[in-house]
Amino acid sequence: MCYNKNMQWEQITDIILFTSFAVLGVFALLGLYQWITRKSLKKVDRKLLAFVPTLAIMTVVYFIFNKIWIISTRPDGSGESSFPSTHAMVVATIFFCTMLALPKYVKSKPLRITLDIIMVALISLVATGRVLANKHWPMDVICGLVFAVVLSCIYQFIAKKPKSKEPDA
Repeated sequence: MCYNKNMQWEQITDIILFTSFAVLGVFALLGLYQWITRKSLKKVDRKLLAFVPTLAIMTVVYFIFNKIWIISTRPDGSGESSFPSTHAMVVATIFFCTMLALPKYVKSKPLRITLDIIMVALISLVATGRVLANKHWPMDVICGLVFAVVLSCIYQFIAKKPKSKEPDA
């Protein structure tokens, strides 16, 4: 039997990517539930709604760098775009935004810390695994993570509750 480490790492990173989509699905279902029960999209938590524009921006970034402006190709010789690592960007964006949203939905601090550690470990596995799978150069992964940090900051800005206006004295 042929044992291919590259293929194994590719499968591991794909599983983590799909896991991040599942986490995102939980937030989507929660948002849908709130929308239905509260009978207004305006009454859905801002932390849930903020995922939508953040992920839309991430999709635009993906489209630009994978379809329009190809900066580098994969080290495996496939000729596919490699910059930035989509796996790293998507997984890190979803998990970073989840870490920002969790305090509203998970009140147990030890549980939140445990979940944060798991998400950081999964992000690290994807970042390392994409290079070990020979799908990305290290700079592709680093830039994917940088994009994720920027997107998470955008998420935090959108999710932040607006300050109430106080009447002038």
